[in-house]
Amino acid sequence: MKNIFLFSMMCLMALTLNAQVFVDLGLPSGTQWKNQNESDLFNYNAALVEFTDNLPSYANFEELKNNCKWEWTGNGYKVTGPNGNSIYLPTTNFRTCNGDLQESYLGGGFGGYWSSTSVGLERSWCLVFDLRDVNMGEMERCSWRAIRLVQKK
Repeated sequence: MKNIFLFSMMCLMALTLNAQVFVDLGLPSGTQWKNQNESDLFNYNAALVEFTDNLPSYANFEELKNNCKWEWTGNGYKVTGPNGNSIYLPTTNFRTCNGDLQESYLGGGFGGYWSSTSVGLERSWCLVFDLRDVNMGEMERCSWRAIRLVQKK
């Protein structure tokens, strides 16, 4: 019975990993972006531990910003790569360091996605956007942000 349970768990884990869809946007580095966000908000340290090499770097976000067309949709951006493939980055809620939830509102919201690149001991880079602008910003590591994973070549 124990062996059947272990085998079933291994199959489920394999299906979960295979269910992740990464999109080739035709970026110069060959980096592919996952087609959806992770389901929770994460503080910086938890994101690094859980996602290790699949958390995008500052350079990955800069490449995305500089090589793709960004189209505001009312509640996020459609990001289209040089090859015509696209991903969608929705607006996101976040939590402050003291745990207060800051909600993004449809039509005029904001988004914030962790990168793996730190700035000193207490801050790290984050892709931040609203309907007017997309930039990289320094955020406190104790705050909770959204995650979009990558597969690096």
